Amino acid sequence: MDNVLLLDCFYSKDNRGSFTKVFYMEQLENMKVSNIQWKETYYSFSNKNVLRGMHFQVPPMDHEKMVHVMSGSVLDVVLDLRKKSTNYGKVQVFYLSAKKPQALFIPKGFAHGFLTLEDNTNMLYHVSTSYSKEHDKGIDYRSISFDWGIENPILSERDQTFPSFEDFISPF
Repeated sequence: MDNVLLLDCFYSKDNRGSFTKVFYMEQLENMKVSNIQWKETYYSFSNKNVLRGMHFQVPPMDHEKMVHVMSGSVLDVVLDLRKKSTNYGKVQVFYLSAKKPQALFIPKGFAHGFLTLEDNTNMLYHVSTSYSKEHDKGIDYRSISFDWGIENPILSERDQTFPSFEDFISPF
């Protein structure tokens, strides 16, 4: 899909441990993505079978997002919400693991969610706008064209209240 990018992170390991560079602007610029200014950085800690998603913010607080798994592993899913895109309503799936240092860059106009595949999964997020409760939205994970491979994931109360993709009117 347009501009969803899986990036290999700089990684080194020695007798002290390891070092990972999750983000460097030059890497995105080389992939024709520029002018990103991260406004917030946060992380989530989850046990196995937690499903978070499908999350996004609507304009004017929509944002680019970059995610990275610091420990554990996830099945990461993005959904194209851009009405004029030939990929509108389609999903793209990525396996992200701390064992293979990568970051996923998600542009504006995409919903994002993930299913944790093991306990003690820690996910780092960078976003290009500040959190806005008014603009914070989601889509029911069951309503997208993707089989998550799990019958009863662990969900937040909020994630259980999202509208279906069919009922969502995209502002993108």
